[in-house]
Amino acid sequence: MGKNMKYEHIGKGRFEERPNRFVAYVEIEGRREKVHVKNTGRCRELLLPGATVYLERSGNPGRSTAYDLVAVEKQGRMVNMDSQAPNRAVLEWLWEKQLFPDLVSVRPETTYGSSRIDFYIETASEKIFMEVKGVTLEEDGEARFPDAPSQRAVKHVEELVRARQEGYEACVFFVIQMKGVSHLIPNAVTHPEFAEALRQAAGAGVRVLAYDSRVTPDSLEIGDVVPVYLEGLSPSLEKFNGISENIKENLRKGELSAIAEPLLKWYDSSRRILPWREDPTPYHVWVSEIMLQQTRVEAVKPYYRRFMEELPDVASLARVSQERLLKLWEGLGYYSRARNLQAAALQMMEEYGGQMPGSRRELMGLKGIGSYTAGAIASIAFGKKEPAVDGNVLRVLSRLRMDDGEITDPRVRQRVERELGEAMSASRPGDFNQALMEIGALVCVPGGRPGCGECPLAALCMAHQDGCEQDYPKKAAKKPRIIEERTVLVIQDGSRAVLRRRPARGLLAGLYELPSLDGHRSAREVTRYLTENGLKILRIQRLADSRHVFTHREWHMWGYRIRVDGLEPRGCSRETEDWLYVEPEETRERYPIPSAFAAYLPCLDIVRKQETSSGNPHGDREE
Repeated sequence: MGKNMKYEHIGKGRFEERPNRFVAYVEIEGRREKVHVKNTGRCRELLLPGATVYLERSGNPGRSTAYDLVAVEKQGRMVNMDSQAPNRAVLEWLWEKQLFPDLVSVRPETTYGSSRIDFYIETASEKIFMEVKGVTLEEDGEARFPDAPSQRAVKHVEELVRARQEGYEACVFFVIQMKGVSHLIPNAVTHPEFAEALRQAAGAGVRVLAYDSRVTPDSLEIGDVVPVYLEGLSPSLEKFNGISENIKENLRKGELSAIAEPLLKWYDSSRRILPWREDPTPYHVWVSEIMLQQTRVEAVKPYYRRFMEELPDVASLARVSQERLLKLWEGLGYYSRARNLQAAALQMMEEYGGQMPGSRRELMGLKGIGSYTAGAIASIAFGKKEPAVDGNVLRVLSRLRMDDGEITDPRVRQRVERELGEAMSASRPGDFNQALMEIGALVCVPGGRPGCGECPLAALCMAHQDGCEQDYPKKAAKKPRIIEERTVLVIQDGSRAVLRRRPARGLLAGLYELPSLDGHRSAREVTRYLTENGLKILRIQRLADSRHVFTHREWHMWGYRIRVDGLEPRGCSRETEDWLYVEPEETRERYPIPSAFAAYLPCLDIVRKQETSSGNPHGDREE
């Protein structure tokens, strides 16, 4: 399997029988073939006689079986059965930095206690043990794990609890090896001991995550988040049977005044516990909302905690140096958000005595606060009846009413704000707004299949009734990103490395970066460039290619690590006059470096720790 979880030499067959856990017989082009099954689980509901299966031809001519059975079709759904695939897919996905934007290293197969845990992960602020579990059992849209008793799985979960007690973060990551499931539950019928161990682990602070997968006959890729219900019972619309017939009729008509009661009932039982929700001061709500723009909740949590520890109020934010502020923000991306936070804090110090104003109009007069953020702060922190309309809310309401308006059109957003302002709860406006956002984030998700079975509005949603949820919302076509080729230079002497500061305006303004050249340059061109600028090169080494995606452009990067006999160029040129010569530790503590350069930053640590190696990160997080 390659870097992108692609199988090679995939063929198609028809399943016949499986005499034991390890082998099966398959009809391939009219002949009966003995094949290896890459899953020792039962898989009885998958491997039915006559089922279409997909097989990878082995590259080892000495093997007794020439094929590995890796995928099967189940009622029109493609299911990957390869028990090794989840770990490989998760490793690739982790380096995309969607779960941990400040990821530093990932070490597979790490011993903790008496178990080998799948991954040991370090970020800028956390040390995490992660155990990955592949899931192939599905019934009526519900995923379950395990499909057979597994004492090994229980032992791993118990080790994660011990790791959590010793100060590590810990996570169980379920990879559902298919699309089209609404939620996952521990299989208490098959293995009650595992179900209880998982519940206790969650109570001890072990994170339990589940994602589905995009599966083709020759690939598997991590897909979308899937809710996990640890009690073995998923929330259902039975909770909402107390809603009056009048409310149901209003919902069928798409009148927004009808949605407050079911939304708030659902929110009271299903909302996530988040640090800014538990103490919703105006400052906490404001900072969290800015951090959450274009960034997932799980990624924001460690940044939010660190930010609040150092900058607990408006006054401390106003006086912090911009360099330190950007260092605290390093890895979150979209750095203009941090600059706008400080500009708004300075406004509040000057105009409001260091306090945050409570009216929508005054809030929108602060730097970086738009209509959505103003509505969120006013409703959540001040209890005012103000709508907060973000992409999640627009998606939910678009599907609920089969609204054909383009959600990127400002007029559509303004119309929805007016309608919600009339419909929302006067007694709980903050919870109303958060309930809509929570539905959009966890249930009525973009792409893939929404979890309609868990939605309090599903039975009355127009798009759901017509089976066209994925046709909404309507969006204008995106413009293609601009591709820019760059050559990144990691220039070092015996102890120091070169950084330079980007201009005060424009992309990544004011941050520090490794020197780079436009275009993809050969080693000979790089050598000539540095020699012409007064450096004597001792060694030049080609590094891995990297890619980083911004909102409107992509950087496709080549990299070189260059060892020189001294960093002070002989004669200062325009090219080198803005270079800074820094010790590796300074890059951790002082200089904010954007994640666009994440693939090359481990080279700076190698000067200090020869054994530090973190694989091949892919910096494709937006800034």
